[in-house]
Amino acid sequence: MAGLTKEKIIDALKTIEFKEGINIVDQGLVSEVVIANGKVYFALDASNDDPTKFEPLCREAEKVVGALDGVTSVGVTVTAERSADSGGARGQNGASAGGAPRGDGGPQAGSSAGPNEGPKAGAQKIEGVKHVIAVASGKGGVGKSTTSVNLAMALKAEGLKVGILDADVYGPSMPRLLGIADEPTVGPNNEILPLEAYGVKVMSMGFMVAEGTAVVWRGPMVMSALSQMISKVAWAPLDVLVIDLPPGTGDVQLTIAQQTPLTGAVIVSTPQDLALIDARKGINMFGQVNIPILGLIENMSYFLCPSCGDRSDIFGHGGAREEAKKIGAEFLGEVPLHLDIRATSDAGRPIVASAPESAEAKAYIDIAKNVLAQMEKVEQDAGFAGPNIVIE
Repeated sequence: MAGLTKEKIIDALKTIEFKEGINIVDQGLVSEVVIANGKVYFALDASNDDPTKFEPLCREAEKVVGALDGVTSVGVTVTAERSADSGGARGQNGASAGGAPRGDGGPQAGSSAGPNEGPKAGAQKIEGVKHVIAVASGKGGVGKSTTSVNLAMALKAEGLKVGILDADVYGPSMPRLLGIADEPTVGPNNEILPLEAYGVKVMSMGFMVAEGTAVVWRGPMVMSALSQMISKVAWAPLDVLVIDLPPGTGDVQLTIAQQTPLTGAVIVSTPQDLALIDARKGINMFGQVNIPILGLIENMSYFLCPSCGDRSDIFGHGGAREEAKKIGAEFLGEVPLHLDIRATSDAGRPIVASAPESAEAKAYIDIAKNVLAQMEKVEQDAGFAGPNIVIE
């Protein structure tokens, strides 16, 4: 793998003809070549052409690059930016490695999606996954990833088949939170086989780059990597896929909201006003793309002194509950600020899995039950004819 370079990849891609006498590199179609532990990602720019013609190019590019020494997998995405004279119409694209470009005119990886473009037109069902929920926060530092992983474990404890996707490409947390140091492998159908922890399937960019390594990628490559982790991973069969979104309301959040068939979103916040201001931004973003808000979780809601038992509302208390009431959303529950939650997370043993009888684990399990109830309500309101979720 030491001999694998961008130059070798570019040379291989130069063997692919775009039109007579001109290859895809000289035509200026190839951008953002990235190598990560033998995994190669790059984009083909279809801005000035019909993206539906790019399926054969994707397949050929995957083949020639995959044949190079040191290459373990190849991810190709087709990007198509909005043209100045498109009158608001969006380009078409393909988003999976060597996959067929979409011709539905929906939002695509590699371009910024505008508000009020709902998920229905562009969202593509994930094979074998019944429900997808996003866990989001308006800002970092509120414990969203810890909440995501314990929510996934709590849903598993309720008897569901669960997976978790770490969508934070720049700051993946799942390898540490779940104590996983392995790399994913490729199955017989050229699908990426997710890793597993405590009976939950997991995929994260952190499995493919060394801890502490900076992922310095532009937008199209981030979208390409996420698309691989959604559509090229052997998730099936799952009842629920939990997507741990990065903090904020940028392209990653908006693209996933529009391209993934989300049942709904869960918003995590601390009680303090500053966190709630940013949480409102996340709520508004999901509202603009017609994703139901399943409810709000108040993390670090209060602190109980382990020595004296006195309670301290370090960040205030009840702010998320009040915010949920204001917007007409469900308050899903509160999680205390507790040493055991921090310690088990750092040790790669989420508290719901490692101490299921603890009061802290039970707080997450109660939240999971509320999430399931809201998922069922959303589906009933939408006239969804799928499987019923039964809470005992």
